[in-house]
Amino acid sequence: MNPGLEYRLRTTRRHLLRTAGLGLGSMALQALLADDDPVIASGQHASASRLQPRAKSVIYLHMAGSPSQLELFEHKPKLQQLHLQDCPSSLLEGRRFAFIRGVPKILAGQFRFAQHGESGQWISELLPNFAGVSDRACIIRTMHTEEFNHAPSQLYLHTGNARVGSPAIGSWVTWGLGSLNQNLPGFVVLLSGGKTPDAGKSLWGTGYLPSVYQGVNCRTDGDPVLFLSDPQGISRGVRRRMLDALEELNAAELQRSGDPETGTRMQQYELAYRMQMTVPEVMDLTREPKHILEMYGAQPGYQSPAETAADPRVLYRGDDPTFANNCLLARRLVESGVRFVQLYDWGWDHHGSSPGESIDETLPIKCRASDRAIAALIRDLEQRGLLDETLIVWGGEFGRTPMMQNNVRSELRKGFIGRDHHPDAFTMWLAGGGIRGGLAWGRTDEFGYEAVENPTSVRDLQATILHTLGLDPHRFSYLYQGLQNRLIGPTDEGQVLREILA
Repeated sequence: MNPGLEYRLRTTRRHLLRTAGLGLGSMALQALLADDDPVIASGQHASASRLQPRAKSVIYLHMAGSPSQLELFEHKPKLQQLHLQDCPSSLLEGRRFAFIRGVPKILAGQFRFAQHGESGQWISELLPNFAGVSDRACIIRTMHTEEFNHAPSQLYLHTGNARVGSPAIGSWVTWGLGSLNQNLPGFVVLLSGGKTPDAGKSLWGTGYLPSVYQGVNCRTDGDPVLFLSDPQGISRGVRRRMLDALEELNAAELQRSGDPETGTRMQQYELAYRMQMTVPEVMDLTREPKHILEMYGAQPGYQSPAETAADPRVLYRGDDPTFANNCLLARRLVESGVRFVQLYDWGWDHHGSSPGESIDETLPIKCRASDRAIAALIRDLEQRGLLDETLIVWGGEFGRTPMMQNNVRSELRKGFIGRDHHPDAFTMWLAGGGIRGGLAWGRTDEFGYEAVENPTSVRDLQATILHTLGLDPHRFSYLYQGLQNRLIGPTDEGQVLREILA
């Protein structure tokens, strides 16, 4: 009933040795070359889609909830001129909004702007540290997406599909390129802000790819990975014997069923065993010198009360070092060979409808808690010679409207100023990893409502990230259910932004 099994049962040792010489030689060669070539080490077959890489790794900083581009990067004097006037009908006709009802009021930018650096980038007063390194970043002001609610928009941005079930971009990258350190996961996720993003753990899941490429969520307090430490009374030698016994059982099951997930389980057990020695060392911020900790604003061992609160937003503080700790950990991880590090910081959804979610009060707190660390990350990578080979991506899942949100309050009130979701124009920036620094890419209209020059889709961003890593986004695919699935989707909509490459 199982021809493959029958063939293996009837193969003698003499027949195996006579016919397997070339195969055994190839395996030996692969083992010898594995340490020098991560693609060989990973055992993948993505060579047809390989290009010359500009970056080796990615640090993706996702501000979950979506910060307002009109308070951070889009200087729009027109909004000041029309402040609190009825929104023009041209901005409302044929549009759908998540929360706005009727005719809302135009809302001026709430903070001052100035031009910075040799490139003259317009940066808000809320980001003084980033302003100092803005010449190293390419700021894309014309991003647009197909979704206007958090979970589907986050899924679309990070997996290429607004529905659950597709691999995260970090999983795609580690499947295609393998790991630079066999003792660490290739894809690591760090969380802050007190909550998981709206789309949940699907944002770092593997979908239809082998589950060994799933993102590993590391914690900054206690064990970096749950159950990584051996239980009391279990020595390392005992753990090794347990894993050897498990491997024998799984190998027998793999031979019986041929299920690739059984092979994945075996790899995960072995990776976890190796991680027990490597991860605690990499995640130990006390190994960093004092001046580096101060540069980031990091504080080893700090546990924020906001991380376990029912509503963390009311407990946010500008000097909370949680995000700073994660930025420093991200540098340590890529320095140690982790391919893709994803930071999710929750709490950037500023509707102004309830306490702790306002543009005028909460946004400045979130900026103070992140701005210093982000600028330090760029400078630190640069001084270590890692910025050119590390791509940094910053942004949310969409933008905010130039109109104030009016479904709860139609009048301005301190601590309750907010904007609705806006998918048609928002800002993201990229730095390092072969990206042209000091570039302002794209231009929006006088309201910051729509792109009028160089509109940039989520598919374009995904294609560009893959391209910088040496993966051809149009040929890089995985066969599933009879289709060659791609991160950028089935069409040729996504194009590499070659103009922003160095």
